[in-house]
Amino acid sequence: MSDTDRGAVAQSDDKAKSKSMTKTKAKTPRKSGKPQKTISLALQGGGSHGAFTWGVLDRLLEDEEIAIEAISGTSAGAMNAAVVTSGFAKGGHDGARADLETFWQAVSEAARYSPLQRSPIDILFGNWSLENSLAYMWLDMSAKMFSPYDLNPAGDNPLAAILKDVVDFKALNESPAKLFITATNVETGQGRVFRNPDISVDVLLASACLPTIYKAIEIDGVPYWDGGYSGNPSLGPLVLECGSDDTVLVQINPVKRPGIPKSSRDIANRLNEVSFNSSLMKELRMISILRKDAPEHVCEASKWGAMRMHCIASEAMLEFDQSSKMNAEWSFMTKLRDTGRDAASAFLTRHRRDIGVRPSLDLDLFAPDYMKQ
Repeated sequence: MSDTDRGAVAQSDDKAKSKSMTKTKAKTPRKSGKPQKTISLALQGGGSHGAFTWGVLDRLLEDEEIAIEAISGTSAGAMNAAVVTSGFAKGGHDGARADLETFWQAVSEAARYSPLQRSPIDILFGNWSLENSLAYMWLDMSAKMFSPYDLNPAGDNPLAAILKDVVDFKALNESPAKLFITATNVETGQGRVFRNPDISVDVLLASACLPTIYKAIEIDGVPYWDGGYSGNPSLGPLVLECGSDDTVLVQINPVKRPGIPKSSRDIANRLNEVSFNSSLMKELRMISILRKDAPEHVCEASKWGAMRMHCIASEAMLEFDQSSKMNAEWSFMTKLRDTGRDAASAFLTRHRRDIGVRPSLDLDLFAPDYMKQ
């Protein structure tokens, strides 16, 4: 048997085990009458790194003490949010978990024959990056010379068919669970937050529309790009429109990365992280300032100041570069899923008692320098 055949068999076995695991979990009934802690979720975008968030959600959904009131998501975070909201409306916690797995399997399956694959050397050394892939190099170079209007004039996006197959948009539109999806208005540069009744396939595609790969998505005549440029994710709706004062940020783009990037690849990778974290950092700084200085009689300010922020993240995400966000191998998806589950379990072990009582994320880390003096 060739190495390629062994890899195919291993991937097939992994999928079979994963499906079996989901079916086994679905048979386990959830207990009732247990006190619950209500939270809102803020889900970042980051391509296939969104499979980390899949793992986090999978772990939170199996916890009987956690109730999710609302989700704000951008790009891959928007996909996860929509799948969870739809799946929960159809089949409760187990339905949401099953649909998440179905979605990520479909994403991996759609990319199976894509030219964007790891090089043999990277496979040999267990490197998940696509930097050495000839197809990735061509894509990176062509993006500097051509636009998607030249290379993909039809605007084809395989995610469209997957979303139509997995997400029940009628159930999502009517769900009492609040959903907030951010996309960036190309003409104004401002973020727009779409809510349940207005969320469609086009809204989700707009939230994940990288302008170097896809044509802008037009909604009601307005062109939109990836929401990560303006809100990754947007915290405002969770603060001002939800009852829960506890928001859990699921972070997949590292805020801090030790060392000075010196190679062109490392510099591009760090720029990607900084740019897709910038809008979030501004909102966290606002919460940090208002928690200290907000006048109690100012309604909106007091809501911002009262928000208890928490964060689920993993230092393991530092291992992966920008190019790996386009790696959709099933083995990579499940690795990220397991990393997300572990991170969520660690968070619950350390901070379960903080939910509803105190923030577990130190917002002073995001305060401007003059506030620290």
